[in-house]
Amino acid sequence: MAASSSAAATTNVMLAIFEKKTSAVDLYRPLRNYVACTYSERDAVNLEDDLQTVKHLRSDIERVPDPSPAARRDLFQSYFRALCLIETRFPISSERDDVNTLTFVWQDAFKQKQKASQQNIHLEKAAVLFCIGAVYSQIGLSFDRATVEGRRQASHAFIAAAGAFAYLRDNASAKAAAGGSATVDIGVECAGMLERLMLAQAQECVFENTIAKGSTPGVCAKISRQVGIYYEEALTALNAAPLKDHFERAWISHVQLKAALFYAEACYRYGLELHEKEEIAEEIARLKSGIIVLTDAKKSSKGAPAQLLDAITKLEANLNRNLERAEKENDRVYLMRVPSPSTLPPLPAFSMVKPMAMNEVLDASKEKMFACLVPDNSAKALSRYTEMVDDVIRTQAERLQQGSELTRVRLKEMDLPDSILALEGNTTVPADLKEEVEAVQISGGPAGLEAELQQLRDLRRVNQELLVQTEELLQKEASEDAQFRGQFGARWTRPQSSTLTKNLQDRLNRFAANLKQAAESDARVERSVRDHFQFMSILDRRPIESALPTLAKPIMSLDATEDAIVGALKQSLRQLETVGAQRAGLEDMLKEMKRKDDILPKLMTSTGSHEDLFRKEISKYDHICEEIARNIEAQEQLLFQIQAQNDEFSAIFNLEDYKASREKCFKQIQAAIAKYREIKDNINEGLKFYVTLQDAITNVKQQCSDFVMTRNIQCQEMMNEVQRNMAGLSFQDRKNSGPYDNYPAVGHPHQTQRASTPPQTDPQNPPVPHPQASYYRPPEQPTIPGYTNAPPPYGAPQQSHTYHASPAPAAPYPPQQAQQQPPASHDYGQPAYPGWRGPYYNAHGQQQQPGSLPRPPYTIPSPYNYPPNQSGYYKQ
Repeated sequence: MAASSSAAATTNVMLAIFEKKTSAVDLYRPLRNYVACTYSERDAVNLEDDLQTVKHLRSDIERVPDPSPAARRDLFQSYFRALCLIETRFPISSERDDVNTLTFVWQDAFKQKQKASQQNIHLEKAAVLFCIGAVYSQIGLSFDRATVEGRRQASHAFIAAAGAFAYLRDNASAKAAAGGSATVDIGVECAGMLERLMLAQAQECVFENTIAKGSTPGVCAKISRQVGIYYEEALTALNAAPLKDHFERAWISHVQLKAALFYAEACYRYGLELHEKEEIAEEIARLKSGIIVLTDAKKSSKGAPAQLLDAITKLEANLNRNLERAEKENDRVYLMRVPSPSTLPPLPAFSMVKPMAMNEVLDASKEKMFACLVPDNSAKALSRYTEMVDDVIRTQAERLQQGSELTRVRLKEMDLPDSILALEGNTTVPADLKEEVEAVQISGGPAGLEAELQQLRDLRRVNQELLVQTEELLQKEASEDAQFRGQFGARWTRPQSSTLTKNLQDRLNRFAANLKQAAESDARVERSVRDHFQFMSILDRRPIESALPTLAKPIMSLDATEDAIVGALKQSLRQLETVGAQRAGLEDMLKEMKRKDDILPKLMTSTGSHEDLFRKEISKYDHICEEIARNIEAQEQLLFQIQAQNDEFSAIFNLEDYKASREKCFKQIQAAIAKYREIKDNINEGLKFYVTLQDAITNVKQQCSDFVMTRNIQCQEMMNEVQRNMAGLSFQDRKNSGPYDNYPAVGHPHQTQRASTPPQTDPQNPPVPHPQASYYRPPEQPTIPGYTNAPPPYGAPQQSHTYHASPAPAAPYPPQQAQQQPPASHDYGQPAYPGWRGPYYNAHGQQQQPGSLPRPPYTIPSPYNYPPNQSGYYKQ
């Protein structure tokens, strides 16, 4: 059914297509039942809104609530996208397990008595696509083609209609025909014919605008000829089966007259261009050809619109007028032989229109409808595509990483860019070596060793002073004991001091020997510091890079090309850096593309082969893969170029000698660090030794003080006893001499009072009542490692560092005086230095107890944080 334009100003009429009619069908109930049975009732409830939406779209197509072409266009497009989503989730067919209660019925748009019904979605989709093309044609016909803007809008609408019919022909017609009975209007032939018809009308609108703009006759002729070609193609389809007997005669007459009209129009316009070129003979032939075509077309113009016939009549008159003028000029002036119209080449043509791509308009991948339903086959297909993408990403990422690693290795082999930096004065030290140097500098460096040696001297002096003070205590007590023994003779019956202090004296002697040996060790350390201080002073250079040799230009140069060579090498290195930065950007781009690559919506709307979709989607990565390949190739070329430039640079600047001197400096720094660590470890061991020895001497001094105090108490008691004995022997003498005679000097009242006062007792050791004071018995101390027997000879073989003290019972001091005993496990005699097997202690030792703290004023400094070095404190 054709519809004429209502615009009175139009010269020529155009055609529009009416929509197909359909029967009512309920989509809601069958689709919901399928979801509830195949998935779950919960899913059916969740999809309630989507099912209602589909139901309303189908109902609006049947009832036509809004007849405007634009509203109908939007309705059909929305419904088609919904059908695409339904197709991949709801199998509609007569099979038992499918949605088998739906039947779609559609009438033919040109012969409404003909109907088609199918139990599949393909007929429904084909019919909707036909209706989309039809409403676009109606929209194109609704514009006012008397204006330039109206003709432009009409042309766009006809292009969209052509796109819809082309999409129908390529994607739906064959499937609808294979699904059972189908009407002719949605077949491949009819869809192709309608596409050509819509393109002809779109090109015709362009031609009218071209005429309105006053374009040259040659341009107008080419555009007009393409209009005629499109109409001729449509006419050919109309005259062939199955369309030959399907359309009304008015349709065929309209298309035939349009084809003839625009062919003749092209001849007319082309004739004007030939006349300007004075090609009269061909002009005459072209004009005759156009007149012949118009004459033949009028013979079959039955049923054609009067406006179209008037346009043909006017054009024919113009052709005859120009033909008559041209023939007269040829007869009078040019006298050219006129060729036969059948021997003329085809008129040139130029298409200004093409069918609009409907893929984006009809793409349902962005729709959220039924998104929660993902069939198993779609999930498996998505997994396979993901594997394909991962393989591409992994392969390209490996290429990029290999490229970066190759650059790093090649530059390291060429000692770049370090040699360039060295030339500029920016020398570098290996990172691990620099860290070690910084650790040395943080700990004080060689310059700080003197302060630590002074601390050793101070600690040794303190220990010596403590030892002297302890010995003086014992010597003073022994001297007093000898004095009283000489005064009282045989009456002074307590043991001699030398018999009681033998163990204490032995221990003090061992301490003195240890101190002597430690002093010798300290002297060796100080000598080592003096001998190697100049060697280690390189570690005090800040920054350490200032100690490295420098690379300089040659003193003499013949051609003075050094700067040019260095400049070229720097430029190549900058280009290589740029290539590396691009490589990092490409890797980020790959990851971002993968993150955004979600083809599930497209997979759920695709009705074709998954392989075709995969090939199309995976091709998105092709351009990045090509860029990566170009990047790797550019890098290879740059590396070859840099290699050649670096060889020249090395030869001119004598780079090999510089590398040798630099490596020598690195080894010197490493050796200085090793020597510094050795000395530092020895000093730390010495500090630990002196602090430990100070604790041991302090404890022995406390024992000596307790011993002296106990002996003083015993001395006072014995003096009282001797005095009483002497008083008993001379009682008569004292009676005769009177009651006010005094006692001897040793029996002063304050002494008697002190002796009569009971001493404090230890709650753990209550005093034993006895009229006679007990003699002092020194406690039996365990054998102290490092201080017993004679020291082994210097340089004796080193033995195990694990020492065990032999246990022995310790007797407390006498009960007359509470004794403050140190813990039985406390070590009063440590080796000279932990780990040092010097000549002043034996092979059996006791490890220092954890938690042993130094006494003021000295503390154990934090040892230099190096790996354990069991070399001992002093080095031979």
